[in-house]
Amino acid sequence: MKLLIPVFCLLIFCGCAVHPKGAFELSNAPIAPDYSKPASWAALPDREDPADRRPDPELPDNQSTAEIDVFFLHPTTYTGDRGQELWNGPINNDDLNKKTDGSTILYQASIFNGTGRVYAPRYRQAHLEAYFTKNKAAAKKAFDLAYSDVKQAFDYFLNHYNQGRPFIIASHSQGTTHAKRLMREYLDGTPLQEKLVAAYLIGIPVNKEYFSNIEPCESPDQIGCFCAWRSFKKGYFPENKFTVGDSILVTNPLSWTTTDNYVSKSENEGGILRDFETIFPNLADAQVHKGLLWVTKPKFPWSFLLTRRNYHVADLNLYYINVRNNAMLRAANFLKQR
Repeated sequence: MKLLIPVFCLLIFCGCAVHPKGAFELSNAPIAPDYSKPASWAALPDREDPADRRPDPELPDNQSTAEIDVFFLHPTTYTGDRGQELWNGPINNDDLNKKTDGSTILYQASIFNGTGRVYAPRYRQAHLEAYFTKNKAAAKKAFDLAYSDVKQAFDYFLNHYNQGRPFIIASHSQGTTHAKRLMREYLDGTPLQEKLVAAYLIGIPVNKEYFSNIEPCESPDQIGCFCAWRSFKKGYFPENKFTVGDSILVTNPLSWTTTDNYVSKSENEGGILRDFETIFPNLADAQVHKGLLWVTKPKFPWSFLLTRRNYHVADLNLYYINVRNNAMLRAANFLKQR
């Protein structure tokens, strides 16, 4: 029998085995991506890729007719597997790309194919160790290099693919590290902000006042705003005090408000486990609490294996259908209003 262990259970078994050593050397960095080449994209709407898949064939893939674009930035998949000793991951490594495509592109980017045309660039992502190393100078340079790729990808997206259409920005983890920086540089207070349907900045703390002109989403159909959350087992607080507190935005993905009202798992329209083709309704509840999204430990086959209290990898998968439907709602409201 195939084990129905959800994606986030993989956290129990994985670790960062290979660490970059020494200073960051630009001369050792992988070759820069060329975004005019389809190979530099993990997802494109006119090409078959994992972002096109749906866990239920009844769910629509509207990419061919959508009036909205989605720019998706994937999380860290350069996590310390054998041979991953550089500060930044190459975009032309088949094993790394297979890992990216079979995880985050399938389980996260696919959420948005009912809303818009999905574009997901490959980029020279910073090694996972960059978040934890004491070598802060090397980590900053690694993140800056990754962000330089994200900027080039977004420029190419705007100039060659988007053609002035409204768009959603969606991201998770390291993707959000770059997405919030990208939005502050390109959108916040600029004419381009008017094209923003909404942003889903998931898995990294985002201060409520991080942007000067882009407001947090406070209702399910609000547009031009941003959502953010990080999922933890109810009752748990991370050790780093700077990642918690009421200054950090938390959107409840079941009510789409920022209040601390508890929302039962009965409002959860469906989450996705390791078996992508099965939707599990009522998988998880949600409650905003002091900068975190608290979740009662989900119950599912083999859930006794879930011992971690940080549900980071499952931030989107626990609420897959709710996020999917919410993106469609905001897109429809944007088109109606503007």
